[in-house]
Amino acid sequence: MTDAVPQPPRLGGTRTRRQAYERRQRRRATAIAASSTIVVVGLVVLLLPRTSGWQRVRETFFSWPHFRDAVGPIASEFWFDIQIFLVCAPTILIVGLLIASARNARAPALFPIRLFAIVYTDIVRGVPVILWITMLGFGVPGLLQTREWYGRAVIWAGAALVMVYSAYVAEVFRAGIESVHESQRAAARSLGLSAGQTMRSVILPQAIRRVVPPLMNDLVSLQKDVALVSLVGPVEAMRRAGIINARTFNFTPYLVAACFFLCLSVPLTRLTDYLLTKERRRMSGTAVR
Repeated sequence: MTDAVPQPPRLGGTRTRRQAYERRQRRRATAIAASSTIVVVGLVVLLLPRTSGWQRVRETFFSWPHFRDAVGPIASEFWFDIQIFLVCAPTILIVGLLIASARNARAPALFPIRLFAIVYTDIVRGVPVILWITMLGFGVPGLLQTREWYGRAVIWAGAALVMVYSAYVAEVFRAGIESVHESQRAAARSLGLSAGQTMRSVILPQAIRRVVPPLMNDLVSLQKDVALVSLVGPVEAMRRAGIINARTFNFTPYLVAACFFLCLSVPLTRLTDYLLTKERRRMSGTAVR
């Protein structure tokens, strides 16, 4: 009878104990977080109504009749904000990618284009977006001196949003492009690819995948800044809330507008967190297959 071949030690038990320990730690952390949250929320609920000005604040900012009456008018105007966002967002991504590609151009003959991209991003990012909207929204129709453009200030306000956010997005794309290791370009050149083919087929696919989470952060900011177009006249959710406030002398309509913006920004923020976590796991090699 031959001797049994020794088997390597099994790691199943060790993995099971480790998983059980990690599960207990997660449960403990969840219990502590839930307890602290309940305590803080309970203190706010108990102490806030006891302040001297709470009754006045509740009537002015948290009036249910005014909230109910403002939901319909503000919801119809909030769709206008969404339309502006849906038009500006893809335009910003395209323009930002073009500016980033121009800034990373290495051919000496393209230096003027690269210089323009650098000056553009420096100047546009150095001025607040509210000033760009005001200058383009009022300045361009006044420059054209034609009656038909005076009613289209929203077009130039949207152009200002595209101009400003494309500069920020261009820097995000540029960071992604520069994060791709130089060996990728060398490998592409060894295969006979031109500079343009290398950028399109090798560099940009990797760079775009890496910068999707920060791009989502810029889109969340854009979704909120869309309300600034009301500065040049268009009636959207924020302006409608101001009109209702001027008629009722109650600030609850602003709370309604804030709730609508939260309904859009919170899912986008959670999607950003998910993409960040997914990218972190992919880079660390712990992604679940």
